Amino acid sequence: MSIIIRLDRVLSDRKMSLTELSSAVGITIANLSNLKTGKASAIRLSTMEAICKALDCQPGDLFEYQMDD
Repeated sequence: MSIIIRLDRVLSDRKMSLTELSSAVGITIANLSNLKTGKASAIRLSTMEAICKALDCQPGDLFEYQMDD
């Protein structure tokens, strides 16, 4: 089972940079970069809420489940 993170796609759709999101949400660029590249193993619900608010999206827009073969 794999969770694919689509933060880069949502950022692109919103024409927003990681730096702009970092400023809007109050999370370091390094932590957002770890999330974007799939290096983060967990995310707080308050962080997810802040990201969704800043990007005007739903959690399902940011994450996708893909079953392993």
